[in-house]
Amino acid sequence: MSRGIDLLITYRVIKLLVTPWHKQPAYKLGIIDEKGKVLRKFKTLKRIPEKKAYTVLHRFVFNLKRILGKVGLGSRLGSFAVALALLIKEDRTYTQHKDLIESAVITYLKEENLYDMLLNEHKEGPEIEVAPYITAFGVDVYERDGELVSEDEYGQVI
Repeated sequence: MSRGIDLLITYRVIKLLVTPWHKQPAYKLGIIDEKGKVLRKFKTLKRIPEKKAYTVLHRFVFNLKRILGKVGLGSRLGSFAVALALLIKEDRTYTQHKDLIESAVITYLKEENLYDMLLNEHKEGPEIEVAPYITAFGVDVYERDGELVSEDEYGQVI
């Protein structure tokens, strides 16, 4: 049973990562701004819809999303590929669910009309001679100095 719960949480994390700030319920309720900056602390939220839109999971993912944005992982698709690779690196048993997670996220992106936009963001970089750590969402993810980086980021150093 815990594997199913883990998979559900993993899906929710990735779904929150790929949803633009302006489409987050927390944005629509004035809790965060268009860049994910917190406008209202959790302890000030009174209404149930506000508390549901800004749970501990949301705060964790929003912080992760802002960090990934600051690091500049290239395209957003590259960021999601790295996020999935980090989950798999943390627990190799997620490898068996990789295709299911990707499929669920891609289905969501298509439903929200975001998939084509993300594909257009992704640009082909230089040819890399090293085997990737993993390929997720069509983006190669490499390990460099103990960190996972998208092909965009990895290619900038070459």
